Amino acid sequence: MDVLVLIDKLDDLVHNAKAVPLTDQVRIDREEIYDILDQMRATIPEEIKQARWIVKERQEMLAEAKRECDRILGEAREQAVREASQTEIVKLAERQAGEIVEDSRRQARETRLEMEDWADSILSTLEVNLDKFLTAVKRGRERLHERSQETVVAGVAVGLESTNDDQPY
Repeated sequence: MDVLVLIDKLDDLVHNAKAVPLTDQVRIDREEIYDILDQMRATIPEEIKQARWIVKERQEMLAEAKRECDRILGEAREQAVREASQTEIVKLAERQAGEIVEDSRRQARETRLEMEDWADSILSTLEVNLDKFLTAVKRGRERLHERSQETVVAGVAVGLESTNDDQPY
């Protein structure tokens, strides 16, 4: 399940919790919260695994591009040696070898840049999801803190009223 969906579930659970009569506190089913937290723990490592897999795939693709570049360079060198008997053919071979090398480098560069963009996109998505998760957790903690403060203030007010009732006039 997506982490953002789990965060929304947690937020809804806290937001829609039943109020405890005569207090500002709410009742939340502990098992539901633990269930959602367990699902989050299971989901986040999976997204991290996916990001690692993407980085590994990128590295493998870059290595394959380098091998292909080396193969093409080797072929170009072999071709140049075979055609070295005639000056014009040698010049032509050198030009072609240069073009092949340049084309290989361009292809390798483009492949590397595309893979880096792809990996960056996936990592960016993961970063956004983690930022939203942290924001939701902070919001939940703030709500709990606000409710806790309201409970303390209400308790102090009740204590002051009972103290004032005991005082003779």
